[in-house]
Amino acid sequence: MYITDLFEETFLAISSNKARSGLTILGIVIGIGSVVAMISIGQGAQKQIQSSIEGIGSDLIMIMPGSQMEVGSQVRSSRGSAQTLTKEDADAIQEQVLFVKAVAPESSKRYQITAKGTNTNTSVIGTVASYSQVRNVETDIGSFITDQHVRSLSKVAVIGPTTRDDLFGENSSPVGQKIRINRIDFTIIGITKSKGGTGFGSQDDMIFIPLSTAQKFLAGDDYVTTISIQAQDPNSMAGVQEQITNLLLTRHNISNPQMADFSVMNQADIVQTASSVTNTFTMLLAAIASISLVVGGIGIMNMMLTTVTERTREIGLRKAIGAKNKDISFQFLTESTMLTFIGGVIGVILGWVISLLISKFGGLTTSVSMFSILLAFGVSAAIGIIFGYYPARRAASLNPIEALRYE
Repeated sequence: MYITDLFEETFLAISSNKARSGLTILGIVIGIGSVVAMISIGQGAQKQIQSSIEGIGSDLIMIMPGSQMEVGSQVRSSRGSAQTLTKEDADAIQEQVLFVKAVAPESSKRYQITAKGTNTNTSVIGTVASYSQVRNVETDIGSFITDQHVRSLSKVAVIGPTTRDDLFGENSSPVGQKIRINRIDFTIIGITKSKGGTGFGSQDDMIFIPLSTAQKFLAGDDYVTTISIQAQDPNSMAGVQEQITNLLLTRHNISNPQMADFSVMNQADIVQTASSVTNTFTMLLAAIASISLVVGGIGIMNMMLTTVTERTREIGLRKAIGAKNKDISFQFLTESTMLTFIGGVIGVILGWVISLLISKFGGLTTSVSMFSILLAFGVSAAIGIIFGYYPARRAASLNPIEALRYE
């Protein structure tokens, strides 16, 4: 019966001044809604980045060049842009490393591309036929680069759908037409299928040409910027990575692994790094949104202090007929917690609606998880207890005689 009476008293206290209670709850609603919306943006970004990474290939291992550390230095310079890897390294990996399904060296650089009076600036990837297998590139129209193209230094190109749209217009079919890269004409032989997304070097906005052609006519050297390897299965990736490291150290005459002029990363490492960044981003967004929760909590405390003052005679009467300090304290804590709970429920709904609107009209991927909902309810309950504690303690500490005399 006591619990029933407690909730009845709480409901009457909150509903006795609807305008004040509503405005107090509004502060919590805005705070909780902001937190849920911001977390959904961060989690959506994390899922989108992970999807983009997984879309670049399966069971993927990537080798990037990097300059050696100077003696006494702890910093590696020019990582990713140094010239330390060659196609011969890729061939050696294909021939000597076990459990390798395919190897695709590439030489990439951004160039200004022109065609029929239009132009765009995009990445040009010089690579080999196995690139399509290693990096999950599918051709929508025409065909991809072949080994014959690489052997014969063919001036052919396969372009992504975004590049196609920029140069020739949307949904056009420019196979057989020419584009100019670095004042050299290339004939388009294929259009890749759209993968979507704009991050992590979107393959929708790339041009693929034979590796030998890129090295001879564009880069002017025999080095590659990346070597991508597809392992036979996820379980063999660690062993393949170790074999690659040992092989390249031997080929580059490096005895100390700490002085390696290359770095080897697998897909799991890339996903983990990206997840770490997006988690930090999500926590930053949530922390910024939480400021409004603190403001809402101060509003709760202000209202409860006002309520204690208004109900001083009631508190004195309760104590006079036998109510204990803990009963009074629990009554006011329940009221403050109920206010924040109601605000939390409405705030979660508001945050969910905002995330849907952002996803639909803002062009951002959002994801409302059960974690964010439980976190929102937990935070709202904590705010009710923390910011309601002082008013509840103040109410419980009132002297019943002085409270009964209060006008």
